[in-house]
Amino acid sequence: MDVVIGQLATGLSLGSILLLAALGLSLTFGQMGVINMAHGEFIMAGCYTAYVVQQIVSSTGVSLIISLVLGFVIGGLLGVLLEVTLIQRMYHRPLDTLLVTFGVGLILQQFARDQFGAPAVNVIAPEWLSGGIEILGAVVPKTRIFILVLAVVCVAVLAAVLKVSPMGRRIRAVVQNRDLAETSGISSRRTDITTFFIGSGLAAVAGVALTLIGSTSPTIGQSYLIDAFLVVVVGGLGQIKGTVIAAFALGFLNSFIEYNTTASLAKVIVFVIIVIFLQVRPQGLFTVRTRSLV
Repeated sequence: MDVVIGQLATGLSLGSILLLAALGLSLTFGQMGVINMAHGEFIMAGCYTAYVVQQIVSSTGVSLIISLVLGFVIGGLLGVLLEVTLIQRMYHRPLDTLLVTFGVGLILQQFARDQFGAPAVNVIAPEWLSGGIEILGAVVPKTRIFILVLAVVCVAVLAAVLKVSPMGRRIRAVVQNRDLAETSGISSRRTDITTFFIGSGLAAVAGVALTLIGSTSPTIGQSYLIDAFLVVVVGGLGQIKGTVIAAFALGFLNSFIEYNTTASLAKVIVFVIIVIFLQVRPQGLFTVRTRSLV
């Protein structure tokens, strides 16, 4: 029983990490259709933001809060810069966005190496996140619980913004029918920029959270990029609720399979299961309802 509880806790922790990494992609890829291979580098930007802030602010607790806010802004601005300079010319050429953003990701990785060096760096977790909490016999690290709470908060805020705010309604209108939204007076360019800002900012927030459980290197984002894409595809493009369900489902699945095998074999088995699932349900768990005729 303790083993089951322990694996459930591990799966919940992994699912919350996948959710944070995929949440931004659910906007830029799921809703806008942009294959942003630089999303992993936006995660990396959040990691290094936390590292730099901690060098300036001595209090680890305060530096974490500042890093979350500043990381969101920096990641969002990087996303806006990418959208304005390159992506806006390629909305109807998804394969081109894949190649271009892959190149941008390599540039950002090299920039990080030049600024911070190739060796991994560490960010010290606040003292109030040290240790763990015993849940039904299994000890769960407080850092993992914090990441879970952060993921839930991000999902709740994003869902509320998309559902009830004027900005969210504009985003949904452009996603469902861009031409009709423009004839209604909605600026699709402003909406695209806003969407990219939010999606990229959420990626950086995921990066800040990742510093609590591991070291930071220029390639850290690549470790989560493919998994984030898989979560979005399995959940259904543009579906926040699908992203949440898929992230935790893959987290639990990977946790229990890895316990009986190895980490590498578990990833292979999970990938095969995903491929089989997409053969049965290629649109994912949920689909976006639109009124578009094309």
